[in-house]
Amino acid sequence: MSEIQRKFDAISKKYDEQRKKFIPCFDDFYGIAVSVASVDAENPGILDIGAGTGLLSAFLMERYPEASFTLIDISEKMLDMAKARFGNNSNVKYIAADYSKYDFTEKYDLVVSAVSIHHLEDEEKKELYKKSYSMLKENGVFINADQVHGETPFIENLNKTTWRQRIESSGLPEEEILAAYERVKLDKDSRLDQQLDWLREAGFCDVSCIYKYYQFAVMFGRKLDRNNR
Repeated sequence: MSEIQRKFDAISKKYDEQRKKFIPCFDDFYGIAVSVASVDAENPGILDIGAGTGLLSAFLMERYPEASFTLIDISEKMLDMAKARFGNNSNVKYIAADYSKYDFTEKYDLVVSAVSIHHLEDEEKKELYKKSYSMLKENGVFINADQVHGETPFIENLNKTTWRQRIESSGLPEEEILAAYERVKLDKDSRLDQQLDWLREAGFCDVSCIYKYYQFAVMFGRKLDRNNR
């Protein structure tokens, strides 16, 4: 079991409640990710990468109640929380696996991720962006709502200091805050400009940072229909 898997198994039950406090811009962050998830399909096929407890999928389900969801996460305990959330919904399937190594066979209208890809090394991120492009149907959309590294050491320090001040005044118990600081040590954040370049290199068009609040950014890209190029 990886260190990341261990840490996230341990917090699976409190995860959603904590996330609202650990992401000071929670409502905008998730709300904007869902608002830009616009595809032609009425009932799209959606892949949620690093789905955890299914939080992002739950928000997308409000927009697309009849969509088909595939949730993949390395932590089985996190996926157990997602299964409890979605009950007997036959439109949701689960894969307990390392998404950076998993061989996907289906094509999707939407490939989405929230606060997960920053755990990968740079090369793994680049490969995942290429893989995501290949898994999308034409006119499909990729959205990554994630943490990014500051453009300079000054900005990185500003982002992290501001974040610590916010969560230390959030009312979270001290042990949960300290556990979060331990998890942060596993982060491998990359700069936003690098990641937008990697998305373009993977083949995406209309690549953009739709939203940013300190280190929290919503990245977007589309896979154009070849006939419209």
